[in-house]
Amino acid sequence: MAFALGSPLLEVCVLAVLERGDTYGYALTQEVKGSLDISESTLYPVLRRLERDGYLYVYDQPYQGRNRRYYAITDVGRTCCRNRREEWRSFRDGIEHILRKGEVV
Repeated sequence: MAFALGSPLLEVCVLAVLERGDTYGYALTQEVKGSLDISESTLYPVLRRLERDGYLYVYDQPYQGRNRRYYAITDVGRTCCRNRREEWRSFRDGIEHILRKGEVV
């Protein structure tokens, strides 16, 4: 990808996945990797930062004799996600407007 993926955009992608339901780390990274060209190691610091900032919380669930770490979005995280979606749409629309002006029809 020629365009850098900044932290705020990556964070809103993670929060958007968690809005659909709680999930464990590996499944979450696979979901995001399915749409974006990023490494798994990129997402775990994002998850820790989102937890530290109160946008998500973590809990363990037994799975096949081991504990699996799950991530869940908080109400603060939902508000953040909604706000960042609006910011993204505004940014995207501005870029589209600029790019369309240069198109030859």
